[in-house]
Amino acid sequence: MKIAMIGTGYVGLVSGVCFSDFGHDVVCVDLNPEKIEMLNAGEVPIYEPGLDALMAKNVEAGRLSFTGDLQEAVTGADAVFIAVGTPTRRGDGHADLQYVYAAAEDIAKAALEAGNKYTVIVTKSTVPVGTNRQVKQVVRKAAPDLAFDVASNPEFLREGAAIDDFMKPDRVVVGVQTDRAAEVMAEIYRPLYLRDFPIVTTDLESAEMIKYAANAFLATKITFINEIAALCERTGADIKQVSNGIGLDGRIGNKFLHAGPGYGGSCFPKDTSALARIGQDNAVPMQITETVMRVNDGVKTRMIEKVRDICEDSFNGKTVAVLGVTFKPNTDDMRDAPSLTIVPALVGGGAKVRVVDPQGLREGEALLPGVNWMEDPYKAAQNADALVILTEWNEFRALDLKKLARKMARPRMADLRNIYSPKDAKQAGFEAYVSVGRTGFGIEA
Repeated sequence: MKIAMIGTGYVGLVSGVCFSDFGHDVVCVDLNPEKIEMLNAGEVPIYEPGLDALMAKNVEAGRLSFTGDLQEAVTGADAVFIAVGTPTRRGDGHADLQYVYAAAEDIAKAALEAGNKYTVIVTKSTVPVGTNRQVKQVVRKAAPDLAFDVASNPEFLREGAAIDDFMKPDRVVVGVQTDRAAEVMAEIYRPLYLRDFPIVTTDLESAEMIKYAANAFLATKITFINEIAALCERTGADIKQVSNGIGLDGRIGNKFLHAGPGYGGSCFPKDTSALARIGQDNAVPMQITETVMRVNDGVKTRMIEKVRDICEDSFNGKTVAVLGVTFKPNTDDMRDAPSLTIVPALVGGGAKVRVVDPQGLREGEALLPGVNWMEDPYKAAQNADALVILTEWNEFRALDLKKLARKMARPRMADLRNIYSPKDAKQAGFEAYVSVGRTGFGIEA
């Protein structure tokens, strides 16, 4: 089938590349000529493990191409996917849908001009309930004579594992209004159906709600375990043992039960905010989700106090090495990362901050002014007064703690991802250690 993918951001590019690997003819469209030039040169504008090789493979096979010409991409397309941004709108927490509606209008005009006999316009972007019906109205107004259907196909891709998530999904959700649209979507995802991956076909509104409900639930699990972690610190319990004990319950599961500095990234903050607004607009307050958002903000503040504890209540004049600033490992994404709250607090408090992150520099340089970017954790720790682990990159999981402690002026660690244990830190020569949900040492209670 011929597919046009509108938008080459994270969702659009990963989806387009993977669809082409299914054997479909995929044209990815972007209005940014520099990005199209980069893609045509074989360069990937985002960091996602394995994406560059998979993209090159399908370009070489002739199944994948990139253009800024929407008309060219839409001509003859069986399906056109909208994968543009839906950022949180300033001031009210709603998802900003202007790019979705603009794309829908442009697609309608291009498809009509191209003489397409029938096209399914698919919303891949995360959108509030009711958006796809509005997209249908936009398309109908822009191209009254166009034969089309609208479908909802939310994405469930984890940054850093997106290709596996696309190729081996827990489920694919497709919202449609007609059998004809369902048949087109079934053909697009036929390679997954043949391998018995679940294809969940629903109405438009249910598909839209599934996306928000799933992300809000996962955000709730993260926030719940962080609240339990705070209680563990006061009672002497160990959050790792607690997480393991409750995660073995099949009704709960062990995923998203890792205590840390709070959730961030492109999805959870935006989607919880949007769901809360949807609830308010429909007079059904999402009280759990609203609480999750407040608690998550508080978790980040609590992390600042942990670092302050090992800095003897003052950042002023201290040298602090920070390992990891992206919101999670295996991505260059800095959106709503805990580091954007914690690091500015260090700098604002008078600390000299050295940052090490394998992929964070490209976005982080502008977002974290006043820090010194370094490539080596041991050099960053040289004569430092504190070491803070913010992102659990593999490169930071097996550091020589004795070497780190020897290099530091004051060997003190805030392990905000619980990579190491208090015992390991003490044996390595650290004089103070704090983590999340466990008893530390070397600080006043």
